[in-house]
Amino acid sequence: MKLIIAIIQDEHVNKVIRTLMDNKIRTTRLSSTGGFLKSGNTTLLIGTEEKEIDTIVDLISHQTKSKKIKDGQEEVVVGGANLFVIDIFDHIKL
Repeated sequence: MKLIIAIIQDEHVNKVIRTLMDNKIRTTRLSSTGGFLKSGNTTLLIGTEEKEIDTIVDLISHQTKSKKIKDGQEEVVVGGANLFVIDIFDHIKL
């Protein structure tokens, strides 16, 4: 079993969650704030089997976009999503 931690910009999160739900993929939603630009984002926790990871990544990537914004003198790429895939050794449902 795997755990996908998906950090998604708030402007994209509703589309992402709707797409995942339409595909029978359940998520846990946590509000979060980015440390670099202090912008709002949402962290999704998605427990899944390894064979579903590519499908989930594709669904998320089709609903998110990155963009360049100016941070003082520099342009910074923000948006899109950051995904972390972690091995889960035990799952206990109470």
